[in-house]
Amino acid sequence: MLKHRLGLLVAYIGLTVFMGYQATKVRFSYELPQILPESNPDFQLYESFKARYGENSNVLVIGVATDQLFTFPIFRDWYELNHKIKKISGVKDIISSANLVEIVRNDSLKRFDFRQIIPNKPITQAEVDSIKAKISRLPFYQGFIISEDGKAHLMAIMLEQDALNHTLNTPIDQIKRETLAFENLHGLKVHLSGMPYIRSEYVAKVRHEIVLFSILAVIVTGLILLFFFRSWVVMLISLGAALVGAVWSVGFMGLLGHEITQLTSLLPSLMVVIGVSNTFFWTKKYHEEFGRLGNQRQALQSTTERIGETTFWTNLMATIGFGVFSLTGSKFLAEFGQIAALSLLCTYIIGLALLPILYSYSSALIEKQPRRLENKNISFFLKKIDGWVHHRAPVIYGSVAALLIVALVGLTQIKNTGFMADNLPQNSPLLNDLDFFKRYFKGVMAFEINIDTGRPGRVLMPQTLTKINLLQKEFAQCPEFTKPLSVVEATKFIYQGYRDGDSKYFVVPDALELSKLAEYAGNFKSNDNRLSSFMDSTRRYTRVSFQIKDVGTHRIAALCALLQPKIDSLFNIDTSTGKQVEKEERYEAKITGSSVVFSKGNDYLLQNLVESTLLVIVLIAILMVVAFGHWRLILIALVPSSLPLVMTAGIMGFGEIPLNAATTLVFSITFGLSSSSIVHFLTMYQDEFRNNKKSVSEAISTTIQFAGISMFYNAIILFAGFVIFTASSFRETVALGILVAITVLMGMLSNLILLPTFLLWMNKKLVNG
Repeated sequence: MLKHRLGLLVAYIGLTVFMGYQATKVRFSYELPQILPESNPDFQLYESFKARYGENSNVLVIGVATDQLFTFPIFRDWYELNHKIKKISGVKDIISSANLVEIVRNDSLKRFDFRQIIPNKPITQAEVDSIKAKISRLPFYQGFIISEDGKAHLMAIMLEQDALNHTLNTPIDQIKRETLAFENLHGLKVHLSGMPYIRSEYVAKVRHEIVLFSILAVIVTGLILLFFFRSWVVMLISLGAALVGAVWSVGFMGLLGHEITQLTSLLPSLMVVIGVSNTFFWTKKYHEEFGRLGNQRQALQSTTERIGETTFWTNLMATIGFGVFSLTGSKFLAEFGQIAALSLLCTYIIGLALLPILYSYSSALIEKQPRRLENKNISFFLKKIDGWVHHRAPVIYGSVAALLIVALVGLTQIKNTGFMADNLPQNSPLLNDLDFFKRYFKGVMAFEINIDTGRPGRVLMPQTLTKINLLQKEFAQCPEFTKPLSVVEATKFIYQGYRDGDSKYFVVPDALELSKLAEYAGNFKSNDNRLSSFMDSTRRYTRVSFQIKDVGTHRIAALCALLQPKIDSLFNIDTSTGKQVEKEERYEAKITGSSVVFSKGNDYLLQNLVESTLLVIVLIAILMVVAFGHWRLILIALVPSSLPLVMTAGIMGFGEIPLNAATTLVFSITFGLSSSSIVHFLTMYQDEFRNNKKSVSEAISTTIQFAGISMFYNAIILFAGFVIFTASSFRETVALGILVAITVLMGMLSNLILLPTFLLWMNKKLVNG
């Protein structure tokens, strides 16, 4: 490398420029995280549902609480707001009290027509009063566009998916500007919600935080390096190598076609932190070798040879801790695992190649720099640990057992209940808006029933409508649900129109009346056939749509468990015999929707947590056996790295930190990072024991004193690097940062205290044996 340093440096610069160019192609994801694997039946059902009826989560809602909406000045501007939003590019459709339709029977053409209740902009209070009276006679809209108590009004905006993705100036930005103008004009608080709006605000925060964390990572780790080495040259060289790894991490996203999610947005700052951690070990060793050899070239060569293998194993184990998620079926986790694994390995290679090259161009090195890392307090603490290890083993075991018991108690209290709004800050306006829609409209989360009637044309048959109507009555007993939108509600609406708009006919008609409706319904204008949102063109498939509060995954699971058997019974059990109907007469009705998929995804995360953690432990154990060739040594070495995981689980339980997409990463990541400390400890221990011919006791004392310093400072770097995530506005990211930071410190202490205690115990067992 030194012989061809200029060519290699130019090559690395060229590759980094290329990766930087790839990074410019990366876009932010506006989709909900795909937690469930594609092979999961619930995921497949939801995808087929979306393909048939469209993306239900593309509805943005605007709400305002007032009993004065139907006063002329306010309604006039509400009407204007409706039409301004309708003209925005990317808005597919809009429903509000300013553009509702009624159904009118057209006897001359034997069809139903959808007629605008407000054909023109009202110009008098009398017109507005007439509009209000007409709407009040249409039960279809009550509780949907106007709250049940009449004190809140809603505007539902359907957006094009393509208009939401990959653009800075989305229709949401323009909608916000228009609603703000209406709000300022009348002094009425306008609330926005719905998944498009939540995702838009979410992405804006992710966009801000990827820059924030990268800057914080550079500043924090740079200051730590400056404090450790008191050299601007060391700091700049180390940060330079680490920043290359950060650029490459985003470049890999571009190369692989991945979008930036909440998890992958953390990778650039993580690569800076882990890259600086690598350079710390390398630089410390280089200073030691320079002091020993007195020749820069020889010191660079010796450092690369001596530290290269150790850092290879440590980085490989850290890579496994991150990369294991690429083996999951979850796209959300797999993409994070892939990019993290690739980036970590490249960060290691970049550091190994760039550091000797960059240092070879610098002569600003002082031989006494390693002494700056020597601290009397730390040395005293390490000597204390050495004394405890040699003379207080029973106390150590007793303390560990007590902590373990407490942690296990906390572990039993971990909750895996998730809320779709869990990741929003407590003081976020988004939460206030969600509370508004929860209070007046029972929420905005989708809870759907997908119905396959078994054959074409069966949806509008009387028996099907009767079954759906009974299903809706079952759901009405659960206070969490809004009024449904379904072919039954549409049929009621049509029947009311058939009966000249009399509200008492907003009911399911009998079979004879249905046959009369069929004569008219079959002749809907093609451009007015709005039943397509309730059923497919063959009239085999239909849906029943509810909105639900953000009640949490436990309640969602309980509702599914309660309602799915009832749905099966309603559709497939003959009430006269109590037996299942014949196979050809059966329906397939399944619960789905974004709220249900989110709940199932949360359950999958818990399962994945156990599997990924066990897989990391097994893979790292195998690597350690390969690296050190002593399976008994490795088995006892894994315990100190596993103990902090149990402690962290206990902290989560006592701290009421739920398992979610971010916190499930903690265990695998920290086990990989903690295992790195074991490699440094065991490498030096074996070197002292075998090569320097020291006794086990002497080798342990020397290792604690010298490797302990590196382990301590490395833990400080990682701790500070993960603590920066507490600056996040996402609670999941804050929890991830705190838990990993704490676990890294616990892992360092466990490896410094428990591991050498086990080594002494194992030696005594072998001697006595």
